[in-house]
Amino acid sequence: MTTSNGISTQSTPKLRQASFDDYAQICALGAPYGLGKEPYEEWAHLWANNPVFQAVPDWPMGWVLENEERQIVGQLANVPLAYQLGNRKLIAGASRAVMVDPKYRTYSFQLLNQFFRQKKADLFLATTVNGQATKLYEVFRAVRVPAGTWDKSVFWITNYRGFAASVLKMKELPGAAAMSIPVGLGLWARDAVAGGVFRTRGKYGEPEFCNGFDDRFDAFWQELCERYPGRLWANRSRATLAWHFKLPLEKKWAWILTVSKGGKLAAYAIFLRQDNPVHGLMRMRVVDFQTVEPSNELLRPLLAAAVERCRKERIHMLEASGFAPDKQAVIDSLSPKSRNLDAWRYMYKAAQPGLAEQLKDPAVWDPTCLDGDASL
Repeated sequence: MTTSNGISTQSTPKLRQASFDDYAQICALGAPYGLGKEPYEEWAHLWANNPVFQAVPDWPMGWVLENEERQIVGQLANVPLAYQLGNRKLIAGASRAVMVDPKYRTYSFQLLNQFFRQKKADLFLATTVNGQATKLYEVFRAVRVPAGTWDKSVFWITNYRGFAASVLKMKELPGAAAMSIPVGLGLWARDAVAGGVFRTRGKYGEPEFCNGFDDRFDAFWQELCERYPGRLWANRSRATLAWHFKLPLEKKWAWILTVSKGGKLAAYAIFLRQDNPVHGLMRMRVVDFQTVEPSNELLRPLLAAAVERCRKERIHMLEASGFAPDKQAVIDSLSPKSRNLDAWRYMYKAAQPGLAEQLKDPAVWDPTCLDGDASL
């Protein structure tokens, strides 16, 4: 829009609910940020095949900002997820892919305002918050999850040369490819001196890789809820897990590792491929770990099996973040490296004061990257 004296002004964009018809424009909006590359079927799967979306009439799949040319210049996706606390069933709205054209950045507030005003959500989750968005979420009184460390991650190098090449590329150093060999050897030597932290695999049980989620996961989920009735749980039923990880499993981007005792599932861990293609980094992440055993010691053999597979498949690193202190203690005992993140990634807000008071207690939480959109 241009005024009579030739000065360009920005018109106020219109806010409306998103629809499946907005796919192409949302992809175009996300392209400069490396987003919007997923095919329509994969993008639509977040809602069309979502058990909660199917069960809750008129759930808004998100909101968009539209300029006077009817071009989408901002969007916030709103994915419904099933949670429970004790016997209370909850619906969480997870914000995802919040992005606004730089020319309209001042209107980001409107998208988040609409997200936090929705009436059908008991809980609002944001599990991929970056440094730029933190203050904006705090304006709406979203707070940090009180368990786990969400501004740091830990990792193990599983392909030293590939990892070194990625780091050198990230630092934009000349001759990075040639330098990756000596740098990688140096990293390997330092870890070799530290000792083999994954040599106790057989002591705790032999993990098995699964191709999908079978009936054992429903029995496990029921036992987990009965064992810890006072915790807030993201739904881990077979149907929900199958929806959540359908696409990564089809693409061989997700691993399911289990340990069984007496024919029953005793523990499992889910790992998800989350590469950084800009820097050529191949990365596997620990998305979830649960056990019905009294301790978390079964996490050790599961991590050992994942490290071994990462090495065989030449994946550069295995990373973990956000686990509650009892699980993080097991992870830290295996001598990982660490890196700082640009923000506290996991923020939340409860819709009702009573729930908000309950969620202040760290013992209520068992946060993992299964929560929110961290692994969607």
